[in-house]
Amino acid sequence: MKNYFVFLIVGALMISVVIIGKKSQAQDTSPQPTDKTGTTMADAVGTKTNNQESSAIFVTKIPRGYLDWKLVSVAHEEGRLNDIRAILGNDTAVKAYREGKLPSPEGSIIARLAWSYTPSVENNKVFARALKRDIQHSFVAGPPTSGVQFMVKDSKKYAATGGWDYAQFNDGKPAGKALMETCFPCHEAIVSRDFIFTRYAPRSREPQPKGIRRRPHKNQLSKIKRKEIQI
Repeated sequence: MKNYFVFLIVGALMISVVIIGKKSQAQDTSPQPTDKTGTTMADAVGTKTNNQESSAIFVTKIPRGYLDWKLVSVAHEEGRLNDIRAILGNDTAVKAYREGKLPSPEGSIIARLAWSYTPSVENNKVFARALKRDIQHSFVAGPPTSGVQFMVKDSKKYAATGGWDYAQFNDGKPAGKALMETCFPCHEAIVSRDFIFTRYAPRSREPQPKGIRRRPHKNQLSKIKRKEIQI
């Protein structure tokens, strides 16, 4: 009889262990694997759409040194945004812009900075006469607005969004996934330009540095020689 009760107790303990084990697996809170940006793979996954076979991954860290990048172009947005913006590029992006190379090479990063488009009371006082004749109105960059945006080219990692990742940082913090998922559908309309809205702004010819004289044309050289002979 004692052996019978011992058998029942042992069996009940074994069943309890199995149930507890299954519950712990269902409630596993162990760290998830992360990608190179430090974002967990679960957090990085976006909602799948009909046009995207794989999920989107979003950059969560601001690229270093972007404030020292070269200027690509400037723009003014009216309406609700009403801002003035500068588009910058890292060395890889700027080189491709200058060479007119499309699609952009791997590693290209484009940044967008924006400021409020603010009338300059100080400058307009100086241009008072021009203002009366409606010739000149002065606007300057006011406080930063609409965060800082980036496009990062990595065709393999961001294949679901045309090879580009779209990121926005507000006060240094990445914007939510819902906002980022609205970027690619907008850029998808310009697939022929590798999803890039901004064109490279025309440049004027650089002035000749002081102290450096251009080499005279051969016709000018002949005139100089004739003058020397006459002298």
